[in-house]
Formats: sequence, C-alpha cells, structure tokens
Amino acid sequence: MNLILECVTSKYAKFDGRAGRKQFWLFMLAYFGAMMVIRALDGGMSMHDDLNGISALSVVFWLSMVLPYIAVSIRRLHDTNRSGWWFLIGLVPVIGLVWFFVLMVLSGTNGDNRFGPKPLT
Repeated sequence: MNLILECVTSKYAKFDGRAGRKQFWLFMLAYFGAMMVIRALDGGMSMHDDLNGISALSVVFWLSMVLPYIAVSIRRLHDTNRSGWWFLIGLVPVIGLVWFFVLMVLSGTNGDNRFGPKPLT
C-alpha cells in the first residue's frame, strides 16, 4: 500500500530514480481497480455519455493520474537500465504496446545502475 501511495504523493511527477516491478504493478492494479469503481459510479449516477463513451469522473481521474503513470513507467524503465524515452515505444500500434509490456515485466538490474541504487522491495 505504501508503494502505491508513494506514487501519487511524494513521487507524483518524479521521473528520476528507479521503481521496481512490485511498485509498478501494484500501481497499475490500484489504477485499474479505481477506474472500474469510478466507471461504475458514473453509470450509477447517469453521468456516462453513451455517444462519446466518456464520463466526467473518469476524465477527472484520468487527468489526475496521467503524470504518476508516466512517472512510474519511466522509473520502471530506469530499473531495467533503459532511458525514459523508451516509454514512447507504446505509441507504435500493437507491436509497441507488446514490447512496452515486455519491458515492464523484465527484472531490473541487480545493484546500482546509471539511474541510481536498486529500489527497495
């Protein structure tokens, strides 16, 4: 729980350093869980726009979480000793998303690397 809270508080937009697999995947689990709850609330309050497929609460939540998502992804790439620019590989249709997923699953480098010390797990 502390790893997730750290992503949205003290490391909200911190792009330097490293994030371990556990921190990244716990953040993603919490993000998608919260998004499902918010989407259900939007549907229950009839705030969902069927024409566009968007809702007010979902948009506000997404806008507030886009920076922490990018930051933890870049720190995760740093853990694998890759530049944060590899984040842009996700813009390539299909293959880029698969490759980005593979990069997020790879284990980090043991010990220190050029982006800092090994994150505590």
